[in-house]
This record gives sequence, structure tokens and C-alpha cells, in this order.
Amino acid sequence: MTAISNIVETPQFLIMYLLAFVLLYLGIKKEYEPMLLVPIAFGVLLANFPGGDMGVTQGLEGKELLHIAKENGLMNFIYYLLIKTGFLPPIIFMGVGALTDFGPLLKNLRLSIFGGAAQLGIFSVLFISILLGFTPKEAASLGIIGGADGPTAIYTTIKLAPHMLGPIAIAAYSYMALVPVIIPLVVRLTCTRKELSINMKAQDKLYPNKIEIKNMRALKIIFPIAITTVVAIFVPSAVALIGMLMFGNLVKEIGSNTSRLFDAASNGIMNTATIFLGLCVGATMTADSFLNLKTIGIIVGGFLAFALSIFGGILFVKLFNLFSKKKINPLVGATGLSAVPMAARVANDIAVRYDPRNHILQYCMSSNISGVIGSAVAAGVLISFLL
Repeated sequence: MTAISNIVETPQFLIMYLLAFVLLYLGIKKEYEPMLLVPIAFGVLLANFPGGDMGVTQGLEGKELLHIAKENGLMNFIYYLLIKTGFLPPIIFMGVGALTDFGPLLKNLRLSIFGGAAQLGIFSVLFISILLGFTPKEAASLGIIGGADGPTAIYTTIKLAPHMLGPIAIAAYSYMALVPVIIPLVVRLTCTRKELSINMKAQDKLYPNKIEIKNMRALKIIFPIAITTVVAIFVPSAVALIGMLMFGNLVKEIGSNTSRLFDAASNGIMNTATIFLGLCVGATMTADSFLNLKTIGIIVGGFLAFALSIFGGILFVKLFNLFSKKKINPLVGATGLSAVPMAARVANDIAVRYDPRNHILQYCMSSNISGVIGSAVAAGVLISFLL
């Protein structure tokens, strides 16, 4: 009745347990994205106990949910009800929107272009992956890791390559958790001390912005409505993510009249969705589906996509500075990927290390927030072309 004989016969399970323990260590001890790494890691652990029936089985789409619950276990039921339908990622995006302040983006709107430049990693790895033998749908799911946005990566993979969900989710969230390591690494390789010492506030004094925002509250309310409308017209397939992101932000900005909606979106609903998402994603990582060469390719490709996205933002800042009197610190470009607000905080810490007075957090947040929008739009474009 125990699992011991199965584990002895299939030692690959031990590798999966080790992976689960490493992820638990990173989430608990190192505090790397514990809200997601802990449930994902525990899902990996649950899925790889023989006889527990907690691993997700692909290919059950044609069965009724009641049959799946009885025959295939709890985790398959949750997966096909909440994950496979694409329900949870937009719900999490609603919570992210409720917790996000678009003020820094609106005050420094011109810096938002670097959020677009940082999508370089997505499309570069997309083409590289196709050349290496991945199908276009698999390559798109792999490339979207470069957006540094877990829900976006999961949503895209569910639509295009659901059989790759486990390793892609692990790669996406692991690299997000390693933002404090990856951004400094790329910055050291691509930026000079002089560039990293550019003081953004000093540049604002030398070249002040000509446009003054008189009613920030009204602009914050109009912004999510306008963005949703524009995206719905030009990239309808991105509305599920962008629309829920902007709705969450809208109920936050309206204020007391929608305070209960804001509280639900940012707390109870988001936390519940995060638990189920993490456990189910972890449960897709059974030994059979994870321990293969394609998974290794996903891990390597995901890192490349992540690093290229950071480099793309930095490169665009360097090009911008060649033609502009008002210089921009390359660290602003390095935060053009998502991972809000961790990427912005890491960039600010690097800037302060070179100049204790050079606090650039609000500038980095502008690029960082636009990266969230940019990666969701990029996902919509890929889904439109490939689905």
C-alpha cells in the first residue's frame, strides 16, 4: 500500500522531489516569490507520489468534469475547470491591476516606450526556437517567458501549447524570482559606470517636462477605460488579460464607491486564484512530462528570453540617448520587462549604489508598468496569429 516500491523502480521521482525541495527553499528561505513558488513547489511534490492521483494528465478535454473528478482525481478536476479554460490567469491580472498604481507611468509617459523595447526577448527566442525544431505554437509559449509575467506566460501556453505548461510556468516564475540576480548580471555586461550614474531628477531640472497634469485622479480613471478600448479594437485576443488588468485598476482608482470591489479583487479573489493556479501548475510537472530534453530547452530558452528582454530595454535607452539632450539612465530600460515592482526596486538599488542621491524608482516604474501591458499585448498578437 506504500509508494516505496514504485519510487525504487522509478528513481526519476527522486529528481522531482529534489526539484520541489529546491523551489520550496527558494520560496521560504530566500523569499523568492513565495506566494507562487511555494504552491507550485508543493504541487510538484503532490504530483509525484505514485498512487496519489494528484498529477495532472493531459488529453482529458473530452470528458465531463464529474467523470474527471471521480476517475482522475482532485487536481485534474481543478486543472480542467480553472486552468485549462483560461479562467485563472485573467482573474490574477484583475488583482494585479487592483494593486498597481499607474501614476508613475502617466507622469513619465515617454518612458513607456522602453516597455515595448523590452519585448525583444519574446520575439527573438520565438524565431530561435523555431529554428531549433520547436513548433511555432511551442516557440511562442517559450518566447513569452521573456515578458517576465507569469499569468501571461501561463495564459499563452494554455492557448497554444498546454503540454508545456509545467516547465514553462516553472521557468517563468523561477526567473521572475531571480530578477535580483539576472538584472544586475545583464547590467554589468552592457552598461558603463557613467551611464548608470545618470541622475534622472537632475535631467528633469535641466530639461523640464512641458506637459503638466492638472487632474491626476481623472486621468487615472480615464486611462484604464481608454487602454481597454484601444486594445479591444486592435488586439481583441489580448482583452482577457488587458481588460481584467484595467478593470482591477479602475475599481481601485474610483475610490470609496467601489472599495469593496477593490478589496475583493486585491485580496480574497486574487489569493484564492493564486493558490489554485500554483498547485495546478506544479501538478502538471510529473516525472514523465518534465524529465526530457525539451524541458531542458525550455529552461535554457526561458533564461535567454528573459536576458534579451532586459538587454532590449537597455539597448533602446542607449540609442535614445544618442539623439536626445535629456539623457535617460539605462536602468529604466532594464525594467521594461514585467516583474512589477521587483524589477523597478532592483534597478533603483543599483542606481543608489553608484550615487546615493540617485533614486530612480518612479522612472523605472513607468517602464516596468508599460512592460506588463506590452507583454500582454504581445501574447494577444501571438495567439491571434498562431491559434
